[in-house]
Amino acid sequence: MTQVRGVRGAISVSENTRGAVLDSSRRLLEEMAVSNGIEADSIASVFFSMTPDLDAAFPAEAARQMGWTHVPLFGCQEAAVPGSLPLCIRILIHWNTDLRQEDIHHVYVGDAARLRPDLVRRDAQ
Repeated sequence: MTQVRGVRGAISVSENTRGAVLDSSRRLLEEMAVSNGIEADSIASVFFSMTPDLDAAFPAEAARQMGWTHVPLFGCQEAAVPGSLPLCIRILIHWNTDLRQEDIHHVYVGDAARLRPDLVRRDAQ
């Protein structure tokens, strides 16, 4: 039975530049899509968040550049919690799929792997 499932991902960005934000966002989206077999027409929506130290570009722009023109996208800023991981983009894809929740592959790249070490796939690093 097809249900909406959440696919989580996060990536650390090397610096607060337009290129770094878009390149990192694109890399994370591509890894999330490939590791789960996600096609744009099966995506219900995508939420993006960035830590307050990232403001050079909107990560959703990377999805548009990938051709996700009809997918609803939403961006927001993470809370500035002391001690939290800096320079981080988080993505939540709401995806229509027949997969069970435990079969979803969440993707954490770079320093962001420490956010959910229990979900990091060793073959994806």
